[in-house]
Amino acid sequence: MKKYLFAGLMGLFLWACSSPKETARSSPKAPLLLKDSTEYEITILDPGFDFWFVTHYSPVLDRTNSDYLSLNRMPLMNWNRFFTDGRYRKEIDSLIPFPPGTDFGLEVNRKLYWYFKYVESTYKVPLFR
Repeated sequence: MKKYLFAGLMGLFLWACSSPKETARSSPKAPLLLKDSTEYEITILDPGFDFWFVTHYSPVLDRTNSDYLSLNRMPLMNWNRFFTDGRYRKEIDSLIPFPPGTDFGLEVNRKLYWYFKYVESTYKVPLFR
């Protein structure tokens, strides 16, 4: 039984590693899509943030995208300054590239704002001061 299973897996492995016989060719008359479909996503790796966010965020407290942009300006500058100065090395271990004029969308700006609030309340890092 083991021999048949091993032979089957080897056959499947060889079939998966073989090169395709036909290649797909694109039609020269295919329409060119010019729509900007860039979507941004923020991933927060701090294990305590999700629980903290669920317990502190409420849709009643929600703001507009432009409000979050202006609210994130100071903590973002402080975060990057603390990183370059080497302060709060345990809590701040990376630079946040956030070029001005780029609209990352409401979801990213909202989550970034609440993450800054989380870091300030949990780790006592003065980001909003």
